[in-house]
Amino acid sequence: MKAANRGQIRIIEAFFAMLIVFSAFAVSANLTITRNSVNHADLESIGLGSLIKLDQEGVLSYYLDQRNFSTLREALDLVLPTGVLFNLTVYDRNLQLLNEQAITNGGFSSEEVVSVEYLCASQDAVYRCYIIHLQLAMA
Repeated sequence: MKAANRGQIRIIEAFFAMLIVFSAFAVSANLTITRNSVNHADLESIGLGSLIKLDQEGVLSYYLDQRNFSTLREALDLVLPTGVLFNLTVYDRNLQLLNEQAITNGGFSSEEVVSVEYLCASQDAVYRCYIIHLQLAMA
């Protein structure tokens, strides 16, 4: 190869490098948009699964019996995936509101809000029944 042709090859090489970089940006922008789309059934199963997991471990009824709603909020924040906003409301069996303060991790900015209702029985010696309403949305 002659010394005069080296410059042309370097220009073609730089052009292909720019083409690869810009195509990577274009592909990655499309991937993030499709990954964030979650439908109602997914949010509903995520919420119900999280409540069932907390209830199986005995944490849910324990926090409700103790009226420890701040720790319950922290537990829900750990169990739910990142980017899922929630609002939890707890009622007793007479439908009296038990939590006077909001149990939430942020305000809902999404138009798609899913509501899950869950019934939790106390594991204490005194039988108590709690009705839990959990609203979920994507951030």
